[in-house]
Amino acid sequence: MWTVGEVFCGAGGSALGFQRAGFQIVWGIDNDESACKTFEHNIGGTCRNGKVEDTDFSSLPAVSGLSFGLPCNDFSSLGKRRGLNGYYGSLYKHAVRAVSEISPLWFVAENVPGFMAKNKGSAVLQELADAGRGYIVTVHLYKFEQYGVPQTRWRIIACGIRSDLGMLFRPPAPTHTTPVTCEEALRGVEEVPHNNEMPRHKTRTVELLRAIPEGSNAWDPAVPEHLRLNAAGCRMKLIYRRLKRDMPAYTVVASGGGGTYVYHFEEPRALTNRERARLQTFPDSFIFFGPPTAVRRQIGMAVPPLGAEAVARALRSCLLGHYYASVEPSEGVVFPRGASGSVPHEPGSRTAAETRDAAAESRGVAL
Repeated sequence: MWTVGEVFCGAGGSALGFQRAGFQIVWGIDNDESACKTFEHNIGGTCRNGKVEDTDFSSLPAVSGLSFGLPCNDFSSLGKRRGLNGYYGSLYKHAVRAVSEISPLWFVAENVPGFMAKNKGSAVLQELADAGRGYIVTVHLYKFEQYGVPQTRWRIIACGIRSDLGMLFRPPAPTHTTPVTCEEALRGVEEVPHNNEMPRHKTRTVELLRAIPEGSNAWDPAVPEHLRLNAAGCRMKLIYRRLKRDMPAYTVVASGGGGTYVYHFEEPRALTNRERARLQTFPDSFIFFGPPTAVRRQIGMAVPPLGAEAVARALRSCLLGHYYASVEPSEGVVFPRGASGSVPHEPGSRTAAETRDAAAESRGVAL
C-alpha cells in the first residue's frame, strides 16, 4: 500500500512528506526540467520531464497510490482565475485519467482554496470519485500553520480511498495551537550554503523597505510621499509586505514581479530562496536546481513537506486501521455515483479504526 507515483510533482515537497511518513516514491512527472532535476536529486526514483497530456500511464511502474499537486495557476487569487476553462485548470482531466488507468488504492490531490469556487471544484472531485473502480473522497481545507508550517498557507486537499476497501479517511487534527514564527523559522539560515544568494535592490527599493513598518506593506501611511508607488487601483496586500517576526509568514508565492518576493522583518531586502524554503519547511539539505527564478518557482509551487507529512501519516494510519486524532472534513465527503448502500458507514461517524473494523466485519474478510 505504500508505493507512490506523483503527477505534477514539482520539486518534491509532497513527495518528501510522504517519504517521511514511510511511503516509497517510485516516480514523478512534471513539465519543469529544473524541478525534475531537483526531485531526482533529493527524492530519488524517476522523474519524467514532459507534459502530462503526453503521458502513457500504463507504461509507468505499478504503484499503489497517486499524489497530485494539481496546477493552481487558473484558480489562484493572484491569477486571472480562468478556472476549468484555462489550460492549467483543465489539466485535472489527466489526474482523472491517471486514476482510471492505474486504479490505485488511494490518491491525494491538492490545490488552492479558489479551486472550490462556484462548485467547479465539486464537479472535479465528483469526476475523481467516479474514476476507475470508484473512490470515497474526503475534502478538507488545511490551514498549514496549524500543522507546524511557519506560513499562513491554506490549501484544499482531497484524499480518496478506493470504495471496495470500505474505508473513510478523516483529516488529521491540527498539531500546533501556537504557530511557528518567522523569526524561529529563519534562525541560523545565513549559515546554509545552498540556494542562499542574497538579493540585490535599487537604492529606492531599500529606502522604501526601510520606511515600511514590520508586518505592513507599501501602502502603509508611514511611507513618505516620494517613495509611494505609482500604481493606481492596485492595493494588493503582499506588495513589498514585510514579515512580522512573531507571526507565521504570509503565503510564499511562486512568481510575480517587483514587490512579491516576501520581505525580511528586520533587514530591508527580499528573502533568499533558502529563506523561502525554510518557510516552506524544506530541510537545509534539500538542494534546488536551476537559476534563481526557477528555484523560486519550485519553492512557491510546492506543498510544504511538513504539511504533506501530516496528511500522509494520517492516511497510513487509516489504511492500517490505526487510531489517530482527527477532525470533521470541512468540505465534506464525495461518494462515487451509484454507490448507495455499498458504504458500511456514515461520513464522519467513526474513527478510521472503527470504519476499518466495521468494513471487515461486514464483508467477513481481513483488510
